Amino acid sequence: GSNNTSRYFDYYFGKVPNIIRRNRNSVAVLTANETKEELAALGHDIFDYFGLGCRNVSKIFIPENYDIATFFEPLEGFQPIINHFKYNNNYDYNKSIYLVNMVPHFDNGFILLKEDEGLSSPLAVLYYQRYKSLDEVKELLAIQKDQIQCIVSRAEGLDATTLKFGESQQPRLWDYADDVNTIQFLNAL
Repeated sequence: GSNNTSRYFDYYFGKVPNIIRRNRNSVAVLTANETKEELAALGHDIFDYFGLGCRNVSKIFIPENYDIATFFEPLEGFQPIINHFKYNNNYDYNKSIYLVNMVPHFDNGFILLKEDEGLSSPLAVLYYQRYKSLDEVKELLAIQKDQIQCIVSRAEGLDATTLKFGESQQPRLWDYADDVNTIQFLNAL
């Protein structure tokens, strides 16, 4: 559920054992050394389930001088997503808002990239944030740890649970949502 909903659930069910999930998003950290295959696999992390899940990448961190064109080309295989009218409506809506308000963005015809420090991007939009060093990214990720479900990257040392490109929608049995061990919780009841 949303963060707002979780406050209500905390209020009503705070006196009994509970697992109340809050809103989370996933991010990818690019180094500019990714192969086209890795970027195409990242497309699954972004577009599978229309980008609506907490394990979907809603933001990418990119190096300062990263060429966005190198990011767009490997994603071309996901272009048919624009044929889904609800996705297309969101794409058109967000694009029109950005154009009317003169918000700088990139557009490849089926996804919009907007520079933003937030984690939760609208449907059909992928946020990006430029970085100077991976240490800077590590700090940002540590600060936002409670809002991040998955980190996808080839960079080493970002987080103990960093996933490879294309793996965000393939959790293992021991990958508990929000790092809350559900089995342990149930056994303790």
